[in-house]
Amino acid sequence: MLLLKNATIYPQTQEQPFIGDVLCEDGKIKQIGKNIEMAGAEILDLTGLNLLPGLVDSHSHAGLGPVGDMGGIAYSTDASHPVKPEMEAIYSADPTSPVYRYALENGITTLGVIPGSMDIIDGTGFAARTWGDNIFEMCLKRGMCLKLSLGENPKGVFQTQKMEPDSRMGVTFILEEYFANAKAYMEAKERGEEVAYNQQYEVAIPVFKREIPARIHCTHNDMASAIKCLTKYNLWFTIEHAWGAGNYLDEIAESGCGIVFGPIGGRKSFYESRFVDIDAVAKLDARGTECCLTVDSPLEGLDALLSHMEQAVREGTDPLQVMKMVTIHPAKVMGLQDRIGTVEVGKDANFAVFKGVPGTDMGAHVVYTIGEGDIKYQRN
Repeated sequence: MLLLKNATIYPQTQEQPFIGDVLCEDGKIKQIGKNIEMAGAEILDLTGLNLLPGLVDSHSHAGLGPVGDMGGIAYSTDASHPVKPEMEAIYSADPTSPVYRYALENGITTLGVIPGSMDIIDGTGFAARTWGDNIFEMCLKRGMCLKLSLGENPKGVFQTQKMEPDSRMGVTFILEEYFANAKAYMEAKERGEEVAYNQQYEVAIPVFKREIPARIHCTHNDMASAIKCLTKYNLWFTIEHAWGAGNYLDEIAESGCGIVFGPIGGRKSFYESRFVDIDAVAKLDARGTECCLTVDSPLEGLDALLSHMEQAVREGTDPLQVMKMVTIHPAKVMGLQDRIGTVEVGKDANFAVFKGVPGTDMGAHVVYTIGEGDIKYQRN
């Protein structure tokens, strides 16, 4: 049992920040209030410190390849064919990777780990705690999304292999073809027709039923293509990276999709990354679009999530809204909002405790990271 005393709590609900105590028991938040007393509890005095829910990055390839190696993303994509929905990122994950320790050092208690973006239909991702030694035990939700990709990545990969798609038009055609065929397969099953089992189309069924989101890597003009294709099937979907979103603010808002924006500080060296319009985050937030921030590890290190928050604030996003972009909003994207993302009774006792206010104080840093009621990291 852990009792956190006198923290300035940023609950990420409709409630404003307040000074109070949090009692943790059996990995959950048992009580929130002031002057809480509990005999036998370990007491951690957080006077002068700021307590947020454990941070969440919902778009990560962390632990899927060698640490710090950009080529490691290739470990997370089966590029033998552009349509590979049956692939599961969890089978590439290395729980002994030091990247999970880096996450804890930066207040991140949950990662959404997804396949890379070389295929058009990349496979399914999973949500994981950032501590443990068995990836299946660390996993909070398996098959939490279907990852899709448009643009230069799949075009470039298969064009060099002299395979389809050979153009951006071809990429979108294959995406449309997959969903059309998968929908026909699902509807035939629902009518009771005898159909041959198709594992690739089975993966799409929970997407059609809006049980999990389609999460589509796309930027610039590809966002219009993504919206056109996925709204036709009334899918729950998010646009991943979303560089150039400022050109499609109304279309994005009207579609009702979410945005996972980033990385913000990536190198502006290839076509898709040459227009990283960070101010679009504030504009979309003002339109009611739920935005998240991502460092897209290993493209940038997990320590960069704090600087992403600062950049979003600098470009006009409200600081309290930016906190939501690394807590409750990504929790919703992964379908875990009932467990993580806010400081509420009954939720997992995951916290990032800061000296300074993240997003507004350049010197803000993590003092404690707490996972399910246990101190997982303490700054010396």
